[in-house]
Amino acid sequence: MKKYKVGIVGAGGVTELHFVGYKDHPERIEVTALCDPNPETLHAKADKYGVAQRFTELNDFIQHSGVDAVVVCTPTSIRKEILFPIIEAGIPIFCEKPFSDTLAEAKEITEKAKQHGVPISINQNFRRHFPFELVKGIVAEDRIGKVTSILFTNLMFRQDAGWRLEESRHALSVMGIHWFDGFRLILGSEAKSVVAQNRSSSAIHCAGETDSTVQVVFENDAVVTYIQSFSSAIGRTEMIVIGEKGTILAADGKIHLYRPREKTPEQTWENNVSRETATFEGINHLFTSIETGVEAPNSSQDNLKTVSLLDAAYVSAEEQRIVHLI
Repeated sequence: MKKYKVGIVGAGGVTELHFVGYKDHPERIEVTALCDPNPETLHAKADKYGVAQRFTELNDFIQHSGVDAVVVCTPTSIRKEILFPIIEAGIPIFCEKPFSDTLAEAKEITEKAKQHGVPISINQNFRRHFPFELVKGIVAEDRIGKVTSILFTNLMFRQDAGWRLEESRHALSVMGIHWFDGFRLILGSEAKSVVAQNRSSSAIHCAGETDSTVQVVFENDAVVTYIQSFSSAIGRTEMIVIGEKGTILAADGKIHLYRPREKTPEQTWENNVSRETATFEGINHLFTSIETGVEAPNSSQDNLKTVSLLDAAYVSAEEQRIVHLI
């Protein structure tokens, strides 16, 4: 098994997921370089995790770090200007989500990577942290029959800080990108239409939306109704997957399977995969892709379909119309 030298670009809060997620796998990965334009942030994070190579300029990092892969944890507003030089240098990339806020830029990045033969994987760690993959397996076993609808609620009181506050795309870009990806995964289908309404609550300081209601119709005719709030005094994350033979309830780390007219679940599963563990699994998908030449399940090519859902929801809310994707 090959061990990879990895460099991280961006030393903000999200890098904790990577440093903590990677530390238990020294046989597979070592973070050998860190790059951030803010010297104070750079050295604080590098000192905390014992990273020797430190760069404040991206070009210096690319030319002198000698890494086998790059983890990109920068703001989405500068994503392309960070990714393009790394792609041109031919270095494989593991990128934080969303790898772009807009479908047009996501396509541009993916095409650039394709031209240079550079694999990019996206850190969609909620595929495993939230039980999307587990529920996908239950559905695939035909335990609930054909899925007709998914009802998803994610409520919290969340006041972000830093660069996110200035972004025009907020709650859906922060959390919806996870949920859209999970809906695709469970259904094994792609969206054909999206309609959304966005609102911004004065309770939260930010430039973008804090509250959203989205409905997505998929090619297999399943309908997803999704509610997102960053301004709710009540916290709740709950997914109900309704099938023709049964219903799945996923909440609080447990997955329950119910049958019609039964008050207690037929079966219950637990899901205890941390975001950090799932983040390591995500970058390991990239490593496996490098070694085998087989496209990773979390590739940027696959993730274009998730970004298309995100982008469509924003377009629908802004233009007050249904967006048709096919």
